[in-house]
Amino acid sequence: MLKAKTLQTAVLLDVLPDEDILLVNALIKKLVIAWDPDFTKVTARERELLEKSDSEMKNGDFVSEEDFRS
Repeated sequence: MLKAKTLQTAVLLDVLPDEDILLVNALIKKLVIAWDPDFTKVTARERELLEKSDSEMKNGDFVSEEDFRS
């Protein structure tokens, strides 16, 4: 289940033009890596899920939290 703030952010992102969404995603990645430099050290399965989510987000789809738990 998404947290209320996360869901609100997703709704707001949905109204942005695609090129702006790509910029926001790049900024979020930079912030996460600055906050946790080890974030980029993922398992093969985690890498696969991240690549899948990137691909789906570029198509305008969302990846559910449950996808990452399986």
